[in-house]
Amino acid sequence: MQVSKWGNSLAVRLPKALVEELGLKPGDALEVVSAKTERIVLARDERRAPAVERMRTRAWSVPEDYAFDREEANAR
Repeated sequence: MQVSKWGNSLAVRLPKALVEELGLKPGDALEVVSAKTERIVLARDERRAPAVERMRTRAWSVPEDYAFDREEANAR
């Protein structure tokens, strides 16, 4: 994988085979679990799903395709 410049940040493109194997799609969140000089360990960030499920149990109206976007929320 290669590190590229993306605006003021750096980004890593994931190979198609890895994306397919992990079932990733645009908008999925990943978190860094640990990082050392030789290795970075990532995990799918699943914190949003339980929050949405808690809202559903409270009978709040949440569209099926709802996905919280922190950047969008902070832009208001």
